[in-house]
Amino acid sequence: MASSSEGRPSYHPPRRDQPGRPPRDGNGRLRPTGTPSKWEGGRQCYGVYVYPNSFFRYEGEWKGGKKHGWGKLLFRDGGYYEGEFVDGEITGEGRRHWALTGNTYTGQFVLGEPQGHGIMLYKAGGYYEGELSGGAREGQGRLVDADGQVYCGSFHDNRRHGRGWMLFRNGDEYDGDWVQDRRQGRGVLSCADGSIYEGQWHSDVFSGLGSLAHCSGVVYRGMWVNGHPMAQATRMVILGPEVLDVAQGASLTLTVQLQQADGEVAKGEDGRVLKVSAGVRRVQLPAYSEVIFFKVDEGGRETPIQTPFGFQCLSFPLSSPQSGGLEPRAALGSADADSPPAEADPMRRAVAHPSARRHETPCPKHCQRVERGYAQFSDVCLGAPPPEHRPILFLDSLHEA
Repeated sequence: MASSSEGRPSYHPPRRDQPGRPPRDGNGRLRPTGTPSKWEGGRQCYGVYVYPNSFFRYEGEWKGGKKHGWGKLLFRDGGYYEGEFVDGEITGEGRRHWALTGNTYTGQFVLGEPQGHGIMLYKAGGYYEGELSGGAREGQGRLVDADGQVYCGSFHDNRRHGRGWMLFRNGDEYDGDWVQDRRQGRGVLSCADGSIYEGQWHSDVFSGLGSLAHCSGVVYRGMWVNGHPMAQATRMVILGPEVLDVAQGASLTLTVQLQQADGEVAKGEDGRVLKVSAGVRRVQLPAYSEVIFFKVDEGGRETPIQTPFGFQCLSFPLSSPQSGGLEPRAALGSADADSPPAEADPMRRAVAHPSARRHETPCPKHCQRVERGYAQFSDVCLGAPPPEHRPILFLDSLHEA
């Protein structure tokens, strides 16, 4: 009489072999559900093997007494590998989790190491997707760190090395050469504020020949050393006489030169905006002088400007022959209530005084941009005196006395 199981394949549960004795091949007629492996005519079987040191435990497919096919290798510390095995080695597609670091890798393996293409998820945040060799980033890939910074490009020995692009957390972008995780070679830095540097790098700083176009419009072209311009302008010089006697309404032309510390022209300087202004110089007049001078109202006193020529002056407006308008005076600050009164006999004398401006909108005549270390101001005129400066004739008042 036929048994009740006749006509149905028999079921062989997973075999739990003794430690130190890996399972051999089985008939392979059935395997437990959930074991994703391709069977080939009774040459593979499913089994569970606990290693003699009890740190490792394997559940999966075997062939010829070796782990072969799909399986899961468990570690006592909580780590594991799940994926393909070939002749006892972790080789093929799989997933590896490290309990010590908390990182997880999914991708290709060769002889137990991540190699080929894969994705590494970091416990601290971020991930790497790309090529690996011997468990390290090697080749082309994309790295996103815990702060959201992104690097796309070449890697060597787990470091950014070769050509690559990076977005920093402050919004800056760099596209260029890298050497062992540092910007080195040639590259372009595009800052979040609009400034752009293009040129050579060494150890993460500007070094060598390069050009910086600042967001203010200032441009420097030349050599850089440790992140600083080698030929940086340190002073401004007005070519020609230091003091100019100028009649009101008459135009004048001024040429300003930017110089380095050694006196050479800073030809690498472009785009810096310079503003020229005039001032009223105070000098004591003799009693017989017939010069018209200005009397400053008590409420209109300003803090004097110290000039580089050894005397002080008050700002005086400039105008343009074409516009006829006045140049707004620079904000000089108001004088204190206890400031001493001005000298009794001031005489107006125009003093040219340039100053650098970076963020103001330049005026047509009184503000000029530097080109290769020079700036020229043409057709600048003295305007009418400000309301607080009242002209009086000193000589007439002297005779009446």
